[in-house]
Amino acid sequence: MRVVNLETAITSSDDYWPKKQVHYRMNPQNISCLTAANIDCCTLANNHLLDWGYDGLTETLKTLDAAGIKYAGAGIDITEARRPAILTINGKGRIIVFAFGSVTSGIPRQWAAKESKPGINLLPDLSLQTAQQIAEQISRFKNAGDVVVASIHWGSNWGYGIPEQQIDFAHCLVEGGVDIVHGHSSHHFKAIEIYRGRPIFYGCGDFINDYESIVGFEEYRGDLAVMYFVTIDQSQNRCVDVQLVPIQIKHFRLNLSSDADAKWMYETLKSVSEMFDTQMDFRNNLIYICC
Repeated sequence: MRVVNLETAITSSDDYWPKKQVHYRMNPQNISCLTAANIDCCTLANNHLLDWGYDGLTETLKTLDAAGIKYAGAGIDITEARRPAILTINGKGRIIVFAFGSVTSGIPRQWAAKESKPGINLLPDLSLQTAQQIAEQISRFKNAGDVVVASIHWGSNWGYGIPEQQIDFAHCLVEGGVDIVHGHSSHHFKAIEIYRGRPIFYGCGDFINDYESIVGFEEYRGDLAVMYFVTIDQSQNRCVDVQLVPIQIKHFRLNLSSDADAKWMYETLKSVSEMFDTQMDFRNNLIYICC
């Protein structure tokens, strides 16, 4: 299964959200950017989905539906926004993707979906009580052998620090039945933790963007990105393998990173993950996380 956080609206709407500094959109005619990569699921609970108003949100959902791409984290009302995407992997089982947004990533509170209002699945906070409520929701969907992904848009765009509240929240999610915590918002990768045999990616960084002209954050190497390959053994219900492929974003294309850049990514990731005692290895320009 291939899942991405789609941090843009897919729309031709001109109804931009007022008093917001940055507005992203992709023309619906460019949906092949996703279908060419065989994306199975897009998570939508982020701080750019409603950049072009509720018409932009509705057109995004319709475009993904027409392309056969499942989504989670947004909808025409709170029921749909909370509903997970369920994907069946032939001969293997089901992947259940829940998506959540946090105001810590800059999501306006007005974007929260309501009973009769479109919007995103916005977390009220990152408290343990909220995590426990998510665990109860998961229990209504998860069957034996299912793999559950919690995709969360949280935190700032830059910096390797991870608030204690995020750590506690992620741990509670794993204890409540989540197999993979897919964190995002930062424009660069952040620490990885293996907790109770399950991977927590606190910040996956960007996969592809148009930020090549942004200056002032060069130390984070936002041009470098990662593809995360996770293998879950359903019989043991635990992660057995995590492989990271270092890549570079250049001229709107993804390229395998240079040897030097791959080594820098490994050393940096190892350093920022030391707080979790995460064990990793580097071979043939690939990063292996020990589960």
